[in-house]
Amino acid sequence: MSEYCFVMYDFNKVVNRESTANIKYDLRAKFFGNEDVLPMWVADMDFETPDFIRDAVIKRVQHPIYGYSFRPESYYQSIVDWVKKRHDWAIDTDWIVYTPGIVPALNFSTLVFTDIGDEIIVQPPVYFPFFSAVTDNKRVQLNNKLQLKNGKYLIDFDDFERKAQKAKMFFLSSPHNPTGRVWTKDELLHLGEICVRNNVIIISDEIHNDLILPGYKHIPLASLSSEIADITVTCIAPSKTFNIAGLATSSVIISNKILRDKFENIIARYHLSLGNVFGAIASEAGYRHGANWVDELMHYVKKNFEEVEQALLSTNGKIKLIQPEATYLAWLDFSETGYNDKQIKDILINKAGLGFSHGPVFGDGGQGFQRMNLATPRSLVVEAMERLITAFNI
Repeated sequence: MSEYCFVMYDFNKVVNRESTANIKYDLRAKFFGNEDVLPMWVADMDFETPDFIRDAVIKRVQHPIYGYSFRPESYYQSIVDWVKKRHDWAIDTDWIVYTPGIVPALNFSTLVFTDIGDEIIVQPPVYFPFFSAVTDNKRVQLNNKLQLKNGKYLIDFDDFERKAQKAKMFFLSSPHNPTGRVWTKDELLHLGEICVRNNVIIISDEIHNDLILPGYKHIPLASLSSEIADITVTCIAPSKTFNIAGLATSSVIISNKILRDKFENIIARYHLSLGNVFGAIASEAGYRHGANWVDELMHYVKKNFEEVEQALLSTNGKIKLIQPEATYLAWLDFSETGYNDKQIKDILINKAGLGFSHGPVFGDGGQGFQRMNLATPRSLVVEAMERLITAFNI
């Protein structure tokens, strides 16, 4: 990604999302007890879905019949081409299996690759549906807690090695949500080699793989070796990349035919393979035409992160931004404010009028943190930071 790029898209535009039956805005009263908070929690964007996707969907909408459909070869080829160009990973169309979302894919994987009572490794603080995919399906959660050292999250490999000796599966978040880490090649190789030695199946959630900040590079875990690929299920989606989560279209990439057949069987068992005709069209349009849009998006998001970091200087380190490497999600450390989690949440909602994702829901290590969504026009980021600084009176 170049340091500068020609600006073709307007990310400063404020779009009114109220009364569109969207979770982020229209369920504020339910989740925060306050329908007036500025919502910066659910991980979708306040930016317009790009025009090339809207145009493709509108063209299909204009045909008056929306009957049963299938995903054509061009749909799968668009994924292959995108993954090769953006992430230098050569995959086959036969490896791609449709799923209506990444969270369903996590649960399907738990059901088909493990048995009741099996142990599954997760790395908190992490995206909280990882936990429910384990416990709701009567599996046992093994925490390999990430270590925060000098402002950066690191993996405790000694602990991971011990737990891999008894685990059946491992949920990896790459890039990591909510900490924003982009795992290095050495880190990924170390994880993968431990799992290969211990025959641990890896479910690699790479839904944020395209949302990489300038200066960093995402490496698909399964691209590192045939041995690692053979035990890895990679989950990707255009939903985060192009702001089309409502179209329920995602993919898993599985080179191992035995694992792939098992996964395809559960999709067929629940009759989910047909999917969403508009989701397929939007996905293909995004992967065919979206490179410049994503580049400009991440340059804009980088400036939003810088806005937050600059504003937090006035707190003299009492509220800190964990240095981001990917995603549009800011991981904010409130642990030096002197307030507990309940108080932090109350101040944010009732004094600042801000709706963030509460740190403790991300598991062990989330205490004292809040996750803030920066995929929003800069004017709202500025307003949010003014509210935050005033409310905490630091």
